[in-house]
Amino acid sequence: MSLTERVHSDHTLVKHLGNWTEAGRFEVRARRGTAVLDLRSPDLPDDVEIHLDMDRALVKLLVDDDTAVDHWDLTWTDRGKVKDSGPAPTGDKATGRRVRLSGSATNSEIRVRRGGVAILTAMCSRAYLQDVRAAHRTGTVPTIDDPSRSHQS
Repeated sequence: MSLTERVHSDHTLVKHLGNWTEAGRFEVRARRGTAVLDLRSPDLPDDVEIHLDMDRALVKLLVDDDTAVDHWDLTWTDRGKVKDSGPAPTGDKATGRRVRLSGSATNSEIRVRRGGVAILTAMCSRAYLQDVRAAHRTGTVPTIDDPSRSHQS
């Protein structure tokens, strides 16, 4: 049984960075707001489903380079698009995680940030600054910029 994580952004900015969940299903409701979801964690399953209900909103997905994003089941009302910061893997390159987007989007945008762009997006946050300070105090390394770091020995 897969966990379902709910994300709600109504006229606000919501960021979930680093190793924040182990869920395989997400329900994102955004109305005139922004939601940032970090999907680079090794704790996430290989198949991730995101059901979107967006109205004049922005959703940023931070993914690895080899993640395939499928938005075939996403219904667009009025304007909107999916912007991908890098080439989507195809064929043999699509060996990583698969993210399936479904639901509806009205006057909205989905931005897929891959690799280094995803790292920079995560680093330009208050959560990263807090993570760096905590890592310095405890003598460890920050994990917001690279969630797989917490699983290395």
